Amino acid sequence: MAVVAQLLAHYGHGDEHMSWGGGWWMVIWGTVMMVGLVVIIVWLVRSATMGTRTRHDLPSGDPLESARQILADRYARGELTSEEYRERVDHLR
Repeated sequence: MAVVAQLLAHYGHGDEHMSWGGGWWMVIWGTVMMVGLVVIIVWLVRSATMGTRTRHDLPSGDPLESARQILADRYARGELTSEEYRERVDHLR
């Protein structure tokens, strides 16, 4: 709240040197620019990481095949024992 009070005290008087009638436009414009920059960076990072994925990594149209692939990946990482893996794959049939 102190920052808002300082901004109001500084920019709230309609200083003539501000061509848009006050400094609030600068605060709003700066915020919009920062949000836009973050969105662009996130989009670039996601685009770059999606470009490195293989067709094998992307989900298929068949939900059962996707579930089997997830189980196989978890088994390969050691998250499931052989018995758990076989039980879950049999349950999917």
